[in-house]
Amino acid sequence: MRLRLTVNGGGWEGEVEPRLTLADLLRERLRLTGTHLGCEHGVCGACTVLLDGEAARSCLTLAVQADGAEVTTVEGLAGAGGGLSALQGELLAAGGVQCGFCTPGFVAAAEALLRDGRRRSPDELREALGGNLCRCTGYTPIVEAVHRAQGGRQGATAGIHRGAQRCLEGRVRGGSRRAADRARLVQGRGAYLADREPAGALEVAFVRSPHAHARIGAISGAGATAADLGTHDLVVEGPGLTP
Repeated sequence: MRLRLTVNGGGWEGEVEPRLTLADLLRERLRLTGTHLGCEHGVCGACTVLLDGEAARSCLTLAVQADGAEVTTVEGLAGAGGGLSALQGELLAAGGVQCGFCTPGFVAAAEALLRDGRRRSPDELREALGGNLCRCTGYTPIVEAVHRAQGGRQGATAGIHRGAQRCLEGRVRGGSRRAADRARLVQGRGAYLADREPAGALEVAFVRSPHAHARIGAISGAGATAADLGTHDLVVEGPGLTP
């Protein structure tokens, strides 16, 4: 199917399979790997992006559902000049970034809350962000950061936000990792194993039978073989197969 959408302010158009998720389109086709995949069931929130300004689980959203829409990922939520936004700066200053895997999802979810202009209490923020999971921080520094960022939206100037300034000066909490390294995580530029694409890597898929307790009578040899892959140590054999 032909798909047209706007991603982080730029237009994109291409052919996609109807079953392709928005998360896979962003990560695999557009290489916007700041959108992370955790549970792939819409539970953890790591894949959260903005879809026409609203927080959406990209692992549950088909790419074709975003046709004609505006999609914003964590890479598109930077501050002026590509620096830290008020929210990102406050997250760093509060120690709300540790391993960083959940952080892009929190940034997108919190950004949706900040954009509606409503001032929320810490308890209200904790409830509103309850759909995003974090196994490192205990949530308190994240809630504190978003609460402070609400004030940063009002009267902010072209200068760097105070939270970002504290981060860059090294006055941050949350471990010994350098502030510059944490800044990469809060901007969705961390390098996790699933984000890497080594040259010449092979992909393997496990296919399970829909039939319980069935016996395999034969396997079609029409799939990949050692010759197809150019891999000499791959053994392709079994009932009905030709090595």
